Amino acid sequence: MARFELKLPKMGESVAEATVTNWLKNVGDAIEADEAVLEIATDKVDSEVPSEVDGTLVEVLFQVDDVVQVGQTLAIIETDGDLVDVADAAPSAAKQIEATPAPEVVAQVEETVTSAKESAENAIESNGERFYSPLVKNMASAEGITQTELDGITGTGKDGRVTKNDMLSYIENRGKQTQRQPATNTAASHAQPAPVAEAKAGNATPVSVNGTSEVIEMTRMGKLIAHHMIESIQTSAHVQSFVECDVTRIWNWRNKIKDSYQKREGEKLTFTPIFMEAVAKAIKDFPMMNISIDGDKIIKHKNINLGMAAALADGNLIVPVIKNADQLNLVGMSKAVNDLADRARTNKLKPDDIQGGTYTVTNVGTFGSIMGTPIINQPQVGILALGAIRKVPAVIETPEGDFIGIRYKMFLSHSYDHRVVNGALGGQFVKAVADYLEAWDVNREV
Repeated sequence: MARFELKLPKMGESVAEATVTNWLKNVGDAIEADEAVLEIATDKVDSEVPSEVDGTLVEVLFQVDDVVQVGQTLAIIETDGDLVDVADAAPSAAKQIEATPAPEVVAQVEETVTSAKESAENAIESNGERFYSPLVKNMASAEGITQTELDGITGTGKDGRVTKNDMLSYIENRGKQTQRQPATNTAASHAQPAPVAEAKAGNATPVSVNGTSEVIEMTRMGKLIAHHMIESIQTSAHVQSFVECDVTRIWNWRNKIKDSYQKREGEKLTFTPIFMEAVAKAIKDFPMMNISIDGDKIIKHKNINLGMAAALADGNLIVPVIKNADQLNLVGMSKAVNDLADRARTNKLKPDDIQGGTYTVTNVGTFGSIMGTPIINQPQVGILALGAIRKVPAVIETPEGDFIGIRYKMFLSHSYDHRVVNGALGGQFVKAVADYLEAWDVNREV
């Protein structure tokens, strides 16, 4: 029998760690190759970790809610093959001790006992109020942070847990950071609020408070989105430009060909791929919109990778990415849009599906909004909001004179980072998108 180490695989660009959310197999269960063993969550997407071999799960090294680094061993699977035994090092260590002279062995034992006593005295433990992941405990031990000191660090994670970023921030500002006040604060002791039942972690279970209010636990995704939104506002100088666009030609053209398209391709032709195509063309005209900022440097991207904000079942948004969008024809764009949207709704996106975006588009019109001021998806410098398409009265110019008619129109709202995108570029870009849409070829075949 051999023992195989199931490690946390690389989860995509810039993802260094993940949180264990659910074990799908228990110790003693048989596992087949490519069968999912556990579920994990990163700050980008949820995913499953499959086994690479057939065997039996004999040891689980991390529990639910533990944070695991990429490359760390998650579990041990016992197989019938000739794999490297993770315990191979043990015999060699024993031989080394046997070969050591007796006085040195005694010294080693004494040193080990002393070290163990010191570790026991400084051990970091979770308590009834706070849970500390193995990563946080290790960081605290490595930096000599005591239990009392750790208990005073304000946590930004789920249920107030201390995260890796909290530890890094505290270590960097150690000695300057104001620790949170103990629960026995004098001012707080005068107020004795009624006990509040804790909401179940990971969902949005409402809890009544004195019959007048509710406490709702934010989901893990909700907390991450909140953090990213605040970070973006604090990072970028947001400015908006708005353009009204006449999409009557597109409206009529789509109505004419949508049935035949669905019959031929087996899926619907929505407005989204049409808008995405126009955005990709405009970015080729204005490549300085396809950039990101790294410190005081500007990174100009060659590939046009369009992020597409998609709604999840719980109401949150995720941004899958259409890679090399400028190289797709309308059929290819439509298939990419439909595929990413479907997999987003069913929580089947892979980590790579949401990596590498260079510009983002969000459709606020889906919710009935005629315009919006979206927040930039860092480290990008622009995001376009598509408003609802409405039938409105409009002045129509003809050689014979002007008259009032009914047109289909929508607002395009462009938010951009004024640190590197000035008003001229931001305005010209969104106007170019509108021009491409208004000049749509009604005789175009798909």
